[in-house]
Amino acid sequence: MRWLVLYARSRQVPATLAAAVTGALAVWALARDGAVAPGDPRPAALVLTIAAAAVSTGLGGQDLALDRTAAIRWWTRRTAHVLIAGTAACALLLGLRAMGDDLAATEVVVRDAAGLMGLAALGAAVCGAAYAWTLPVGWLALSSFSPPLTGVPMEVVTWMLQPPGTAASTWTALTITAAGTAAYAVTGPRR
Repeated sequence: MRWLVLYARSRQVPATLAAAVTGALAVWALARDGAVAPGDPRPAALVLTIAAAAVSTGLGGQDLALDRTAAIRWWTRRTAHVLIAGTAACALLLGLRAMGDDLAATEVVVRDAAGLMGLAALGAAVCGAAYAWTLPVGWLALSSFSPPLTGVPMEVVTWMLQPPGTAASTWTALTITAAGTAAYAVTGPRR
């Protein structure tokens, strides 16, 4: 076997893909036929959060000591893992457009996927891979149930539900992506 196949299997990539696709199809089915107001960003944010939660469990290997002592450059693989997972989450949500429903603008999908994958990576570095899902899910819950206030602080808190072109939400997502990916790439998952 090649190293890429072994890496994918050790990081539960097939199960991750199955969970993400199943979650996306379930949200898509529930959001169809006028059940959700047009332009509501919550179904798209939920699909991307499900994908980030599914990916987060694979951000740690089966043996953390082996990962830390291996004679390979883990930081490049960890960075690539987060970036490829974010790209796959974007492709999953944008692929639902082929089924006839546009859940969100492309800019929002890319921004939210990047930010949520950064949160998952930060969760792996801080909480460990088993609990890395708590940061994306918790931030979605916070965003969904925040009072409808305006201003830059609320745009930062509710960044994943903001419309395209909102500077505060874009910068928040970019900051989370950079910080989370860097923390995970350098330190790896917490034991």
